[in-house]
Amino acid sequence: MDNWNVCLINDSFPPTIDGVATAVRNYAQIITAEHGSAAVVTPYYPDVDDSGFPFPVYRYPSMQMSKKLGYRAGIPFSPELMGKMREERFDIIHSHCPISSTLLARSLRDQLQLPLVLTYHTKFDVDIANAVRGKLIQGELIRLLVRNISACDEVWTVSRGAGENLRSMGFQGDYVVMPNGVDFPKGRVSEEEIAASTRDYDLPAGVPVLLFVGRMMWYKGIRIILDALKKLDEEGRSFRMVFIGGGGDREEILSYAEGLRMGEKLIFIDPIRDRDRIRAWYCRGDLFLFPSTFDTNGLVVREAAACGLASVLVRGSCAAEDVADGETGFLIEENAASMAETLRRLMDQPELVLRVGDQAREGLYLSWEDAVDNAWDGYGAVIDNYRRGLYQRQRNGPDDAFHNLGALMDWLNRLDMRKTAVEYRNRSWSFGDILSLIWRSKDPRDPLSRQRTDRFL
Repeated sequence: MDNWNVCLINDSFPPTIDGVATAVRNYAQIITAEHGSAAVVTPYYPDVDDSGFPFPVYRYPSMQMSKKLGYRAGIPFSPELMGKMREERFDIIHSHCPISSTLLARSLRDQLQLPLVLTYHTKFDVDIANAVRGKLIQGELIRLLVRNISACDEVWTVSRGAGENLRSMGFQGDYVVMPNGVDFPKGRVSEEEIAASTRDYDLPAGVPVLLFVGRMMWYKGIRIILDALKKLDEEGRSFRMVFIGGGGDREEILSYAEGLRMGEKLIFIDPIRDRDRIRAWYCRGDLFLFPSTFDTNGLVVREAAACGLASVLVRGSCAAEDVADGETGFLIEENAASMAETLRRLMDQPELVLRVGDQAREGLYLSWEDAVDNAWDGYGAVIDNYRRGLYQRQRNGPDDAFHNLGALMDWLNRLDMRKTAVEYRNRSWSFGDILSLIWRSKDPRDPLSRQRTDRFL
């Protein structure tokens, strides 16, 4: 088997916990253990310790974004990083985010002469709409995003729905569906482990436990859950609804939930990073509620399925792909009335819920080992196509800019301009600064341009 070295780039990575960060961590761990070697390239976080990972982690400059987003944004301009990447002798670059990670990846590709594959995990048009007001600006950002994605040699998506989302934004290229896996083994944990993880919460025996795990954002369908449960509460139904996660809308969600006055029936728990404890919660639940039309893969649905926990999902959503209603899950319309009607019916049929959970475990489960095996085969095809010259790209203005930026970072590193590198790393960057740097890198009159730098070499 080929012993390739893979460069994995993403905007999020521990200490940030989300589905894509989990995917990148699993890619790196399994590649390192079973296939070849890998390194992760991700934005800098203060006081982070990466020494516990069995693979190298390279951090590049970043800046704190708004609390609403909850992320640090990478600034993909680092002479030091360019030098380290050249020393690693990678065979392929795999970006997991189409924004700053792919900006960096395109510069690295140009300088290192490697193929670049992108996995599209998230509906970025929704993220853009939530972050930016004004249709004109949203449209321009989406066009920039699509151009960035289209510049990659190959595009993978985590589901068919993710691919169709790309199409809806104007992407015209081909894509390959490459699903993510689950890092839980198939099956339940012991009753002792369940009790140890959940003992601090009011979960009476015989009372249904409904579960949500994920970012606490309204676009995850959380209002549908709360409004549906209010209907059941008014009917006198007993239940416990457990929300596990953090996110930018958490305080608003807590306030909204308090106004519904359901008291002890609603339980909110901060994000749990211990995977064994999360697995125990999945095993304690009776139904997993995930009425999100935002998610492109619904990894948490597969995690629940691994533990034999059936999910309630919105019909036609990406999370519901491959789910058969009444066989491997339960499908609803995207509203609280449909959710309430389904929960009312299922609470009276616990045997059906158990049977569908068992069938979900057998029908929906995909281990991360199998998922990365599939990706490894995909890497082989991409590397072969690249070496055969099948990824001929039309160079245009933006590509010229990325070529010059990559060259600029490489030259600064090769010239051992440590003082300049430190200034770039520590500088507080604005969007205007970045645009200025891109433009200057194309201007032959500027001392940082290629022509002037060539004179020093």
